[in-house]
Amino acid sequence: MDSSQVIIRPVVSEKSYVLSGANRYTFRVHASAHKTQIRQAVQELFGVHVVEVRTLSVKSKPKRRGTTRGRTRAWKKAIVEVAPGQSIPIFQGLEGTQE
Repeated sequence: MDSSQVIIRPVVSEKSYVLSGANRYTFRVHASAHKTQIRQAVQELFGVHVVEVRTLSVKSKPKRRGTTRGRTRAWKKAIVEVAPGQSIPIFQGLEGTQE
């Protein structure tokens, strides 16, 4: 699997912003990607050294709009810790958004 297919997009939330202060970045990843593929993809795409990768599956939630019932999609999330002193530039523009 290609590196651009492994990493789908960054997860931007309050929790991921707090984790970025501790050199941990959160990404939505391909459902069948494993930790080694995620590590290699982040190192290739962003040029950083990955120390640790943690993955979890986000379960689908029931939703309802009127009488129609359905579920959201299940997806896979990866929390990637990079070496001290390194950062991923995607999350740098979010510093002025919290107050």
